[in-house]
Amino acid sequence: MSFLEGINNANALIVGASQGIGLGFVQKLLQDDRFTKVYATYRLPESASELLTLESQHSDRLTCLSMDITEEPQIVEVVQQISVAVNKLHLVVNCVGLLHDGALQPEKSLRRINPEYLMRYFQVNSIGAILLTKHLLPLFRHHERSVFLSISAKVGSIGDNQLGGWYGYRASKAALNMLMRTAAIEYRRTSPKTLVVMLHPGTTDTRLSRPFQVNVPEEKLFSVERTVNQLLAVIEQLQDGDSGQFFSWDGSRLPW
Repeated sequence: MSFLEGINNANALIVGASQGIGLGFVQKLLQDDRFTKVYATYRLPESASELLTLESQHSDRLTCLSMDITEEPQIVEVVQQISVAVNKLHLVVNCVGLLHDGALQPEKSLRRINPEYLMRYFQVNSIGAILLTKHLLPLFRHHERSVFLSISAKVGSIGDNQLGGWYGYRASKAALNMLMRTAAIEYRRTSPKTLVVMLHPGTTDTRLSRPFQVNVPEEKLFSVERTVNQLLAVIEQLQDGDSGQFFSWDGSRLPW
C-alpha cells in the first residue's frame, strides 16, 4: 500500500518552486487528482515567471506566495495565509538549496573558506528548513498520513565523504540532516502521522548543478521530470517507521 493511499482532497506545499525540482513538483501535483490545493513559494518574481503562469492557468488549485526562507517573519506570514484557507497539509517539499550564487562558489580547498559564505550556506540550506518545521507543525497535526520532505544531498553524508572539498555545502546539508532527524523525533510525539524525511535527488539537470555536470555520465544526469517521478515513488513507498531517515532517489538508505 502506498503511504498516501486513501487520501483525497489533499493539500500540498512546495517551498522553492520557481524553477528546477520545485517547479517540477508543482507541475506533477497539478496532474494528480488527489491534490485539491497546491501552494508554492518563490523568492523573486523575475525568476518565477513559469510558476506564475501556471498559477494563472490553475487559479482554482494553485496559489503562489512570495517567501525568503531565511526570513522567519516571511515564513510566519505564508503559514498564516495558508492556514486561513486550509487547516491541514499532507505533503510539504522543501526544495530550497544553495550551492553557488555569484561570488559564492563551492570551496575546493581550505584557503577558500570564507565565514560570510559559510553562514549563507547554513542560512539557506539548514536554518530555513528547521524554521519551516517549527511553523508548519500546526498544519500537520491531523489524523491523516502526511510527509514533510527536505531535499538533501549525498555530499552531505559524513560517512560517504571520500573526496573532500565543498566545505560549506557539505556541512550545511549534514546540518540539515541532523536538524530534520531531530525534528522527526519531536514530530513523532506531537504529530505522529507525519513522516519527516530527507531525500537525495541525484544529479538533476538544473541551474544548481549545471556548472558541475561535465564529469557526470549521461545516464546519471536526470531530467527534472524523471527526478520528480523518482522522488514521488520513494514517498509513495514510505513506511510508518521511516521518519527521520535519509534516502537516495532509488529508495535506498544513505549513511549519515
